[in-house]
Amino acid sequence: MKIGREFIKQIIEGGDTSLGIEFGSTRIKAVLIGKNFETIATGSHQWENRLENGFWTYNLPDIITGMQTAYENMRKKVEQDYDITIETVGSIGISAMMHGYMAFDAAGDLLVPFRTWRNATTGISAKILTDQFQFNIPERWSIAHLYQGILDEEKHLAHIDYMTTLSGYIHWLLTGRKAIGVGDASGMFPVNESTGDYNEAMLAKFDELISKKAYVWKLKDILPEVYTAGDQAGGLTEAGAKILDKSQNLQSGIPFCPPEGDAGTGMVATNSVRKRTGNISVGTSVFAMIVLEKSLSKVYPEIDLVTTPAGAPVAMVHTNNGSSDLDAWISLFQEFYEAMGQKAETQKIFEIMLNKALAADADGGGLLSYGYLSGENITGLEKGRPLFIRSSESNFNLANFMRTHLLTAFGALKIGMDTLTQKEKIEIDSLLAHGGLFKTPVVGQKIIAGAMNVPVSVMETAGEGGAWGMALLAAYMKHKTSTESLEDFLDEKVFTDVEEQEIHPEESDVKGFEIFMERYKKGLVIEQAAVDNLTS
Repeated sequence: MKIGREFIKQIIEGGDTSLGIEFGSTRIKAVLIGKNFETIATGSHQWENRLENGFWTYNLPDIITGMQTAYENMRKKVEQDYDITIETVGSIGISAMMHGYMAFDAAGDLLVPFRTWRNATTGISAKILTDQFQFNIPERWSIAHLYQGILDEEKHLAHIDYMTTLSGYIHWLLTGRKAIGVGDASGMFPVNESTGDYNEAMLAKFDELISKKAYVWKLKDILPEVYTAGDQAGGLTEAGAKILDKSQNLQSGIPFCPPEGDAGTGMVATNSVRKRTGNISVGTSVFAMIVLEKSLSKVYPEIDLVTTPAGAPVAMVHTNNGSSDLDAWISLFQEFYEAMGQKAETQKIFEIMLNKALAADADGGGLLSYGYLSGENITGLEKGRPLFIRSSESNFNLANFMRTHLLTAFGALKIGMDTLTQKEKIEIDSLLAHGGLFKTPVVGQKIIAGAMNVPVSVMETAGEGGAWGMALLAAYMKHKTSTESLEDFLDEKVFTDVEEQEIHPEESDVKGFEIFMERYKKGLVIEQAAVDNLTS
């Protein structure tokens, strides 16, 4: 039902709206929500990373114009539906892909192209830092990129004045504030749970480790200031307003909440910020987040220790490769369909193709696939090569083909999750899933439930994604009471009437995935050989 124009005007002018903008791997999305957390309007912009000089990256013009386009599309939607020109909103929050590396000099110029989470070029650095800190430092983390640059004696390190993530950069661009939310900060450098700031002992160890380089900076001096959910982390400057809104109608002074990573906004969007809750995000990458009741007993290279936007400890299992190879195959089938003179919406093609997987053999019929467009940390591959394999005994049909590509999307994730459940005895009551895969009902849930052997739920808000979660964090900053926690705010104000659809694992799906995983693990030597042949 369309909300009345006068009502929309009143809540916008009264500061009862919140805007979330998220930079995902394939889409930048802007979501404007009202005082009841309902979506008023959205806008988006499609984009793709590129491999340049050995690094996965997005260039600055694409980042800025993509943001402007997403905002403009949202703004025009409001004008079209309600005949209102947006001049102000109550609060704004910026989210983006976690991790990665953006380094700037004192003039604010980017020293090297943005290095995204997708790069698997920091293996040596990550191992050294993990040994030094006795704390797992993943290859994606900002500190791993920084130290790898030091090991490689990159010239730009002598000129670095500021290092941040993509969300931190956009926040800085729009507010002038070098700030970051604690969840995103925990993907830059280890965070001390008790202080909610960077781990002081590890900062000192790092400075000592690089002391012979005689850089003029200390690590903490070049990192953004850490904020917690609910804090105000600056306001929209006049220059920022002109950058964000090309129509020049948006006014300055709008308060900003701390910028966050997409993992944190996914937790908020699925109400998975309390202990023993967990969520799984499926997109270009796949990651699961489990809020911990206790510390892990040891360091595991496949487990990242990060935090919720409120600073609670989280075990994160992150895989670099998710749905990209599956998307490419479906695009190929769509191209064939159109070559036959037929027309169909992309979402309809996805629905038909994904639903074929429900008619497949539980293990994919003996087929095997690796959707490794990039390297995969958990399985130890520095570089990737998409690979599809079958034998003469495989049951090769469309249903098994589709199911195999869904099963393999969660193969590396399963290895990491088994570490938590089998070695650390972490109990997971259920998982909340979100991402574009779940626009098609049942299929993705059923596969994940079988893979993880836990019930999997999808909320009716799952399609809103991280940009909506970011808007909720902005709303929390604006509307929370002085003693209201993020957990209580979400439970008691946002998700009281939100419906969930839960699917329990079926024994045949669990067994089928186990059989597939035996094949997946054995086949890794073939994937490595394919990579070696490609690069030799």
